[in-house]
Amino acid sequence: MKKQAKKDKDTDLPPARTAPYGGRWARQLVCSKTGVTAPLDEPAFLSPAGAPWLVEYELSEAQGDGLLRVLEGRPWTLWRYRELLPLSDFDNRVDLGEGGTPLVRFHRFLPEAKVELWMKDEARNPTGSFKDRGLSMAVNRARELGAPGVQLASAGNAALALVAFAAAAGLPARVALPEDTPRSIFRRCWEHGADVLSSPGTLVEAAKLLEEGKEKYWTLSTLREPYRVEGKKTMGFELAEQFGWELPDWIVYPLGGGTGIVGMHKAFDELSRLGLIGPKRPRFVVVQASGCAPIVRAWEKGEESAPAWEDPQTRVWGLRVPKAIGDFLVLRAVRESGGRAIAVDESRLDKIASWVAAHEGLRIGPEGAATLAAVEDLAAAGAFTPGERIVAFQTGSPDNYL
Repeated sequence: MKKQAKKDKDTDLPPARTAPYGGRWARQLVCSKTGVTAPLDEPAFLSPAGAPWLVEYELSEAQGDGLLRVLEGRPWTLWRYRELLPLSDFDNRVDLGEGGTPLVRFHRFLPEAKVELWMKDEARNPTGSFKDRGLSMAVNRARELGAPGVQLASAGNAALALVAFAAAAGLPARVALPEDTPRSIFRRCWEHGADVLSSPGTLVEAAKLLEEGKEKYWTLSTLREPYRVEGKKTMGFELAEQFGWELPDWIVYPLGGGTGIVGMHKAFDELSRLGLIGPKRPRFVVVQASGCAPIVRAWEKGEESAPAWEDPQTRVWGLRVPKAIGDFLVLRAVRESGGRAIAVDESRLDKIASWVAAHEGLRIGPEGAATLAAVEDLAAAGAFTPGERIVAFQTGSPDNYL
């Protein structure tokens, strides 16, 4: 378990007007559909309306000024934003060094577009993907709230994150994987001492395996508990800080369950309330594979939710999510930002990944290649203005596919 070398002067930070939870600024849970509230000190999964809970904070510009002062002396991990995370016992947290991932500037990809292209490389997280951010928060909170064990169904990256943080937290872990998940994922989950189940089909079929014996485990699936989105929102905090508190013009993001988009949308709202950013917001572009594109289909039809995609066909298992419980939140974020939803043909991805490795020096996974395919399509459609700043996300290491 890793702790800070020395305590920050948290007393330098102004408190919220009411006593903040755990000495921080989180206030309560709010239903994302109805606005009904719930306390933070009780276990929470879906709201009574069957919708995700979101953590609400009490924030002011005075708190933002104080936060800027203390950030200067903090390590570059997601825990630098501790006041904006709903953890009660910070000093005894489980911390594997998650967050603080670099932005890599591309110089040779699409020079004719005359844009400033960056890739946020989430493969640098401890288990090789952005899932570490959300599962760090979810497992830490589950332990604080008394979970006997934790579980989820996963196509790979989330399973790796869950079992690593559960092992560090001393919690039993169980994961259910589609049987065509790379064998290395099975082996790594076993190394962390997890119980591993598998099933033919997609996440939907795998999740059914977790019903038996579920009283021994809390299910930490995407947006079915409130805290994974809190970890993922730190990607938005980092982008803002890495660019000197000025947000990029576009964020191009490979979409599975959508927690990252929901989280970054939430992060920008919180930073605005703290007075750390102005009114500018990036356009969110969500990217899916053409063989499994429920959000793209819903966006094109102007729908507020996305019906399940029948018979999903994609080898990019990070994008193989036929139904997302937070679909309405993702679609809302895309539309409010003036963004887009794009489906790409995955036959392009290997060529893009190979080109980037040979010409930009960065090895990328298929999800990252999908975002660059979308960047190519947007450029071809004339979506970009010369000089605009674009951030494409690589959400997982190519090694996690081996």
